[in-house]
Amino acid sequence: MPQDETSMYSHLRTPRAAAVAGIVFSILLVIIFWVFRSAVPADPLDPGTWLVSGSRSVALALNLIPFAGIAFLWFIGVLRDRLGAKEDRFFATVFLGSGLLFLGTLFMAATIVGALLLIAPSVEVAGTGPAPTFRFGRATAYILFNVYAIKMAGVFMISTSTVVIYTGIAPRWMAGIGYALAALVLLGSFYLNWSIMVLPIWVLLISVHILIENLRGWDSSPGRQEGPP
Repeated sequence: MPQDETSMYSHLRTPRAAAVAGIVFSILLVIIFWVFRSAVPADPLDPGTWLVSGSRSVALALNLIPFAGIAFLWFIGVLRDRLGAKEDRFFATVFLGSGLLFLGTLFMAATIVGALLLIAPSVEVAGTGPAPTFRFGRATAYILFNVYAIKMAGVFMISTSTVVIYTGIAPRWMAGIGYALAALVLLGSFYLNWSIMVLPIWVLLISVHILIENLRGWDSSPGRQEGPP
C-alpha cells in the first residue's frame, strides 16, 4: 500500500508550463492598476465623483483581481517547486508569508472599494461634500494598498532575490534587479504613484526565465522526439 501511494504521488508534478501563471499575474496586475489609476484619483481625499464616471472601469478591475490572485498563488507554488530541497525554512517563511500578506491586503482593499461601488447608488457618497462613509472607506482602502500591500510586495521581492542568490535558481543579475526594485517600492512608494508596477515587472522577469528553462529541459529530455516518428 505505501508503494502504491508513492507511485501515485510521484505523478503529481508541477507542469513545465506552470510558470505561465506568473506571466498571467503580471499582465493582469498591470491592467488592474492601469484601470484604477486612470479612473480613480490618487488623492485619497477626492470627492468621489469617480463612483459615477468611472464605476464600470473600476468594477472591471475589481473583477480581475481574484484571477490575478489565483495566478499569483500558482507563481508562488512554481517558485517553491523549483527550490525543492534547497528551500531554507527562514527565507521560505518570509517569502511565503509576505506573498500571502500582499495578496490578503490587496483583497481587503478591493473589497472596500467594491463596497463603496455597491452602496453608491443608494447613498449619497459622491459630490462636493462626501459622506463620512465614503471618506472612511476611501482612506482605509488607500492605506491598505499604498502602505501595507506595497510594503509586503517589497519584502516579497527582497526575500525572493535572496533565495535566488543562495540557491541559484535564477541568474544573480535578476536578484540585483529585484533588490533595486524592492528599494524603490519600500522607499519611494509614497511619492511615486506607479511604483507598484515594479512588482509585475519583477514577477514577469522571473517567470519568463523559469518558463524558458523548463521548456529547454523538456526539449532535451530523453523521451522527447523531434518531428514525426
